Amino acid sequence: MEAFGWGSSLSSGIVLSLVAVVWTVIWNNLQGLQLQQFIGRHLSRHARRLAAIVDPYLTVTVAEYDGGGRMRRSDAYKEVQAYLQGATCGAGGGVRHLKAETPAKDDNPDALLLSMGDNEEVADEFRGATVWWLAYSMPPREDNAPSYWGSRGQRADRRFYRLFFLERHRDLVLGEYLAHVRREGRAVMLKNRQRKLFTNLSGDGFNADGVWSHVVFEHPKTFATLAMDPGKKKEVMDDLDAFRNGKDYYARVGKAWKRGYLLYGPPGTGKSTMVAAMANHLDYDVYDIELTSVRTNSDLRKLFIETTSKSIIVIEDIDCSLDLTGKRKKKKKKAATEKDDKKESTPDSDEEKDKEDAGASKVTLSGVLNFIDGLWSACGGERIIVFTTNHVEKLDPALIRRGRMDKHIEMSYCCFQAFKLLADVYLGVDDHPLFRAVEELLPEADMTPADVAENLTPKSASDDADSCLAELVEELHKAKEAKEKALLQAKVAGKGEEEAAADEDDDE
Repeated sequence: MEAFGWGSSLSSGIVLSLVAVVWTVIWNNLQGLQLQQFIGRHLSRHARRLAAIVDPYLTVTVAEYDGGGRMRRSDAYKEVQAYLQGATCGAGGGVRHLKAETPAKDDNPDALLLSMGDNEEVADEFRGATVWWLAYSMPPREDNAPSYWGSRGQRADRRFYRLFFLERHRDLVLGEYLAHVRREGRAVMLKNRQRKLFTNLSGDGFNADGVWSHVVFEHPKTFATLAMDPGKKKEVMDDLDAFRNGKDYYARVGKAWKRGYLLYGPPGTGKSTMVAAMANHLDYDVYDIELTSVRTNSDLRKLFIETTSKSIIVIEDIDCSLDLTGKRKKKKKKAATEKDDKKESTPDSDEEKDKEDAGASKVTLSGVLNFIDGLWSACGGERIIVFTTNHVEKLDPALIRRGRMDKHIEMSYCCFQAFKLLADVYLGVDDHPLFRAVEELLPEADMTPADVAENLTPKSASDDADSCLAELVEELHKAKEAKEKALLQAKVAGKGEEEAAADEDDDE
């Protein structure tokens, strides 16, 4: 009996051990299958089904900025905003709190553009289905990242639209309604579009529309009134038309849909007015970048990202904006100068220098080159980049080579054909006895179109074509004499330098 009991106990122990081993193996496999997540998913699925019975509404959220950050304002958000303008103003929309802004077009000076206030809801119908749009905003995320201008400035709230609809309308809303909203929104935006002149001199971090501030672009200059050689003018206009219609061409050759223009020449030759004429010809917006207000290369990239297509990006007087003129040649000279200054520096002077360096722009030549044709330059399309300068010879060749500044346009002194255009525009005359004198004097006087236009402008009620043209001829004579005098002085100075150099050689 004792032997039998001992054998029975041994068999039970073996069975229990086997069960433990099998359970361990099964448990390890269940852990490998992530049992908790598996059960959690099933519970969540049943919870969603239960929630759908209680709340049968689905939602779609449209954020103001793509990607969760503030890199680029969402086209979808702007289209939804434009689409909802009609529903917002309707009496049946149910909106109680509205925001009023000045409309883009001033056909009616008393009109206001109305939009939904925060936490307002408006209903819309589409093919028998009723949907609801809610406008709301959230405070910006708190982080340690500095604002655009390098300080923790006040950042605008993040804005959203949320669409609510019944689950039975899911296919209709997602498949057709949202596409309908975007199409209609684009049509409203096109109808109300007014071209804008943007600047980066906002001074306060991110505003509601990003890092750019703007005013309405109302410059009246067109190619019809631009004083320029007719052949060169036609060449520029044809080039602009080819660019505007070149989307398929740029895609076929594998280039970003952008083009660079370098406008160079003496002050007063019409470089800025040329930009205005280009914008009016193409019906593009203008972004005027003040480089000295851009702190870093990253900020310059951010500015470019927030520009829109169908725009002209302008950096005027780039030779004066930053030290981008042959910077690579100056590195050794700058290092030597800094070494000498370091010997003579004092603690107070070092502190003042640190303050100046902290507030100065750190945009480099490399940053500007990447801005023109780096990877980020292909973000978006149909953009023209324009540099203007009075001294093209001072610019680094890498900045203005073909492929970056594709077309170089010299804005020179006024020619006779440009003068005839100005005479017609300012005085309404296409021929006059004094035209011959003007034609003879212009090549010898080096007078800019701005100066010619000023002399052709009537200054009083008694001024007419005769008096204005006589004044112009007189000023041309003065300009000719001044030019001859300057050339003579330069010749004498050059001769003196040659004689001094010869004397030094003799002394040696």
